[in-house]
Amino acid sequence: MTTERDTRSGLQARLTGPVRAVWAKHDWDSDGWLPLWRHMEDSAAVAGLLWDTWLPASVRELVGSALPDGQRDGRRLAVWLAGVHDIGKATPAFACQVDPLADRMRDQGLAMRSAKAIGSDRRLAPHGLAGQVLLGEWLQKRHGWTVKQTGQVTVVVGGHHGVPPEHGQIAALYKHGHLLRTPGPGERVWRRVQGELLDACADEYGVRDRLAVWGSVQLPQTVQVLLTSLVIVADWIASNADLFPYFPQDAARSSEDRVTAAWRGLDLPAPWQPAEPAEDAQQLIASRFGLPEGAKTRPVQEAAVELARSMDEPGLMVIEAPMGEGKTEAALAVAEIFAARSGAGGVFFALPTMATGNAMFPRLLEWIRRLPSAQGAEQTVLLAHSKSALNEDFAELMRDSGQRIAAVDLDAPDAPRWRPSDTTHAAPAELVAHAWLRGRKKAMLASFVAGTIDQLLFAGLKSRHLAMRHLAAAGKVVVIDEAHAYDTYMSVYLDRVLAWLGAYRVPVVVLSATLPAGRRRELVEAYAGRDGGGPDSEAAFEAALDAVGGATAYPLLTAVSHGGSPVMRQPEASGRGTDVVLERIDDGIDLLVGRLADELDGGGCALVVRNTVKRVLETAKALRDRFGDEHVTVAHSCFIDVDRAAKDADLLKRFGPPGTARGRPAGPHIVVASQVAEQSLDVDFDLLVTDLCPVDLLLQRMGRLHRHARGEAQRDRPERLRRARCLVTGVDWEAEVPMPVRGSVAVYGAYALLRSAAALLPYFEQAGARPVRLPDDISPLVQAAYADGPDGPAGWSDVMTEARARYERHRADQAERAAVFRLGKVGAAGRPLFGWVAAGVGDADDTRAGRAQVRDSRESLEVVVVQRRADGSLATVPWLAPDRHGNPLAGLDLPRDQPPPLRAARAAASCGLRLPIQFSYADVMDRAIAELEELYVPAWQVKESHWLSGQLILALDEDCQTHLAGFSLSYSESDGLEVTRV
Repeated sequence: MTTERDTRSGLQARLTGPVRAVWAKHDWDSDGWLPLWRHMEDSAAVAGLLWDTWLPASVRELVGSALPDGQRDGRRLAVWLAGVHDIGKATPAFACQVDPLADRMRDQGLAMRSAKAIGSDRRLAPHGLAGQVLLGEWLQKRHGWTVKQTGQVTVVVGGHHGVPPEHGQIAALYKHGHLLRTPGPGERVWRRVQGELLDACADEYGVRDRLAVWGSVQLPQTVQVLLTSLVIVADWIASNADLFPYFPQDAARSSEDRVTAAWRGLDLPAPWQPAEPAEDAQQLIASRFGLPEGAKTRPVQEAAVELARSMDEPGLMVIEAPMGEGKTEAALAVAEIFAARSGAGGVFFALPTMATGNAMFPRLLEWIRRLPSAQGAEQTVLLAHSKSALNEDFAELMRDSGQRIAAVDLDAPDAPRWRPSDTTHAAPAELVAHAWLRGRKKAMLASFVAGTIDQLLFAGLKSRHLAMRHLAAAGKVVVIDEAHAYDTYMSVYLDRVLAWLGAYRVPVVVLSATLPAGRRRELVEAYAGRDGGGPDSEAAFEAALDAVGGATAYPLLTAVSHGGSPVMRQPEASGRGTDVVLERIDDGIDLLVGRLADELDGGGCALVVRNTVKRVLETAKALRDRFGDEHVTVAHSCFIDVDRAAKDADLLKRFGPPGTARGRPAGPHIVVASQVAEQSLDVDFDLLVTDLCPVDLLLQRMGRLHRHARGEAQRDRPERLRRARCLVTGVDWEAEVPMPVRGSVAVYGAYALLRSAAALLPYFEQAGARPVRLPDDISPLVQAAYADGPDGPAGWSDVMTEARARYERHRADQAERAAVFRLGKVGAAGRPLFGWVAAGVGDADDTRAGRAQVRDSRESLEVVVVQRRADGSLATVPWLAPDRHGNPLAGLDLPRDQPPPLRAARAAASCGLRLPIQFSYADVMDRAIAELEELYVPAWQVKESHWLSGQLILALDEDCQTHLAGFSLSYSESDGLEVTRV
């Protein structure tokens, strides 16, 4: 006869008596429940599967490198910690919460008071903290560990709900022992149950004999973070009742069958596993990016590939090269090599804005599809910003992959559940937008991600579930684009993130066309772990720089490994170059209109870049009066999202590279733009007019001037415009010290503008001046504007001294404010992560408030723009173009008595608009919110209307006008939002 015990396996076979009554999960709706031993078993099994099939090799290697038996020990430790992570539920403080289940435990001798009787003391013993204490006691009493040794392991249990405990919390719990075990006759039963569970896990997961060895290990903090995040993921998966049903429904099924079915239902793709490419640089670039036959790689691309292969180990590479030199292609080629050599399982491409992220996403997809390792395999991909679901490429990918859009957050009490039935695979998809990898806490775990820099900076922000962001980054190659675009506030976070990435041995590629040498040094020293390094470090860096041609060497590649010294290479120039004649012109709209009339008399296309939206609109109005509406295009940040995307697409279509552009105006045509024209738009103009701005940004603007060859010697351009010229305005050039206009000073500060003007003085058209030679003069100009030394001509001294003092105060203030919530430095090995995110910001996500934590900008209001008809009904705005499938989107009804149809709701949501700075001041913002909330539609605040739920709605009248907080607002498809004070 077979006994009951003979039919059991795993933990269940090792447990008898009261321990089997301890519960871990309960569903109030069905009254289903899950024994603690079963959830421990589920979690351990999932952790093993995650280790074996999902974790990138680089993560496994880092964890294993800290342990005596390498990755075998790493797997044992991860599985065991996942198994014991909820041991804190075997306490009166937790078990008392559900009376029927608590009564069952009382019947087995586990005495406990009611939840009401225990009262508020329960808050002192959250089950993660309780588990940390119980595991620590067990390690000390049963295995002889010291208190100092236990913390580096037990903190994984204590932090599995996203916040590692603080020392004060630990001390407080020790003073309330009744929360861990009820005093009296039942205390021995509690101790026996807790010990039996921990003993069973040690035996079942093969760590009993390893504990004596592990007791002398000092775990790096990076490993503690990775183990914590792995346990969190395992717990989230094992806590999904659709994958792991509760008792009594699933009581009879074996543990093996239960886990097999759940893992099959989850269907989580494996990470990218590239082989190191055997091709030379030419073949690699050509095959991955579809270069036409006969096209040659650029010298900087070849040098980057060769440097990546020559490094002792993958590390940080900074690629400085001119605009249009193929830095993106170089970065992805290096990323493939770094990933193969390091074991990274994906790539995160970080960009300055949502618009640049949207532009990069299809390029990233095309690259992935050309990777040999991706052929026939599933790769998880993500567009990571708050409006990604409105991106057509990403939305189509989700539809093609059979994945439902669902923000799953298993740690939130009211989160929607992901169900296996929500995912269908008619055939394996090459690229998958996996439903489980959605939501702010798990999104970055996808293998390939394009997103805003905020997503990376959040890894340096003390916040709940920070370990998850670190796990996501630790398994990838990170590419940081437009590194010059981040101010002091953002750089404080970026440098700290780089320090952690270096400690994780995460390969990083940094791209910039205009990077000051001082900033380059800061990036390299942060990654290398020098922390500023002191005079010796700085001298070594300068010596390495001098070896390749001095401070103004350009193009330039800089590479460093964690703990190493920089290696630098100066590739040959590509031979592509442009001489740009600089000219100062006084500020004045009438003067500008007359000058453009002369310059464009024979045709041609000009770009006018203004530093504020107000100046854009004023300039456009005057130019239209002279040239006509059809000859003037406006582009700035105050367009609704769908119009902004259409503007970018239109600019690329008309002014892009010769091989792809269609319908370039014969001229005259003028594009008046704000800073949106500075980056990530491959557009080409015959003439540039720009407000004075910091010199690195001015060079970015100049990169849109004569960007592509148009016939031999530019003969396809109007004769007058065959020589590249840049007219610099927005300044009173006649003053003793040039005075930029007030709007420019508000945006950039006087000091940066005056340093820019001083650096440009030798190039302005005058006796003895010469053109700016691109790319040769890029680095000399940038270094002249940012290096320590004379601030400008002697006659500017007093003004510059005052401006510099304001600038230094502003930078110090930015650094001080950013440091408040910045993550600490990587601590010494063996030091537990106690208090790792103490005094943090709580949850951090890619919302308006979340982004404000890592960007030094005023909190702005975001609204969804709709139209209010004469009869009071609401509709989508009337100029929306049909979607990709020809379905109309303009003027769709938005009923107030029910959730709008899906297509109408999504079309409305695509009309998001960030209100300008006038609405960012506290009193105006409060008034604006109050007025916007008057249009509150209860029927839209339901899950079925997730596109519009919680949004502030700005309703324009039939003339596309309205009033808000004392301002008059007018919107047009051609000019965007115009705001005037009433």
